[in-house]
Order: sequence, then C-alpha cells, then structure tokens
Amino acid sequence: MQKVYEFLKNAGTYYLATVDGDQARVRPFGTIHIYDGKLYIQTGKTKDVAKQIAANPKVEICAMSKGDWIRVCGTLVLDERVEAQESMLDAYPNLKKMYTTGSEGNTAVYYFKDAVATISSFSHEPEVIRF
Repeated sequence: MQKVYEFLKNAGTYYLATVDGDQARVRPFGTIHIYDGKLYIQTGKTKDVAKQIAANPKVEICAMSKGDWIRVCGTLVLDERVEAQESMLDAYPNLKKMYTTGSEGNTAVYYFKDAVATISSFSHEPEVIRF
C-alpha cells in the first residue's frame, strides 16, 4: 500500500471514476493519505461524487507518473471519525479553508477496502498490489 500511496502522491493528480446511474463520471483529485493503516481520499459531503459513492462505492482511480501509470480499483468506505477527517486535513492544510470536520462539518473521508492496484508501463511487466 505504501508504494501505491507514494505513486499517487508523486503524480499529484489522479482521476477518480464513479458511476452516476448508467453514466460513468471521472474527475481530478489530489488528496491521498494513509491513516490507521488504510489508504484514504477526501471530498465534500454534499458534492455529487459523494452521492455517487454512497449509491455505488465501487470506484477506480488512475494516474501517471514518470512514464508509468497506476489503476486502483476497490470499494470506498466512509469513515465518519473526526480523527480520520482531521488527519486528512492536517495532511492538506490548504483544504482547511474550505472544509470542516465533525458531524456538522462538510468533510467526507473514505478508505479503500478490497483494493487492487496495478502499476503498468510500456517498459516493464505490470505490478499488482492488493490491500
């Protein structure tokens, strides 16, 4: 999982794919964090992406870095603990201007469950990482 985190952190931007009814939706993300031994992402509670994850938590993310690309598929689990939310915002302090924590806050943090990451390149065989 650490290698997946480092890849996504170095990429800076990754793209999260969700499903909205029968339509795929993809958008750029930048938050990636390890907390409590799990890989987390973050968004706003009221955003369409949060509604899509609630309806179908199976997602996939994709990013490129230094000629390699990664695809991570799995199920996202909402973590409502304030500690998880605060840990994410502490890792991305610029988000504290837009997001607040707690049950009345607007932060939603999710961790990957049953995830499979594949790092690929035109110059080497794919590497599969399960976490």
